[in-house]
Amino acid sequence: MVDDNPADLDLTHEVLKGTKHAFHVSVARDGVEAMELLQRKGAYANEPRPDLIVLDLNLPRKHGREVLSEVKKNPELARIPVVIFTSSQSSADINHSYDLGANCYLQKPGNLPDFRAVVQSMADFWLCSARLPHKES
Repeated sequence: MVDDNPADLDLTHEVLKGTKHAFHVSVARDGVEAMELLQRKGAYANEPRPDLIVLDLNLPRKHGREVLSEVKKNPELARIPVVIFTSSQSSADINHSYDLGANCYLQKPGNLPDFRAVVQSMADFWLCSARLPHKES
């Protein structure tokens, strides 16, 4: 999960902990850190490659669109599904995200019950129902 909002990170962790499935969630708080984690550089050398990337657009140091573009251009990362999970409802952000290869675009709800429901449905679909590509070592 790539997000600079501690409350959104905490709430997402809380929702995932409450599911019947065990999920390991790696966190990056900005775009530069996200690319280091995904490329397993430095402190992230032993971090497993994710099955899913949940990406906010409005990030410090490197915008989410730049992260998305780099992920989808990198043959080692390109097959990992990327869900844009952001507060933006801009048509330009939605269209540009899909143009760059996003697999899904979800707007963060403004209230707690809806936020929980969206995170739960995202986890249910992407991590329980969807068939994801085989991980390369």
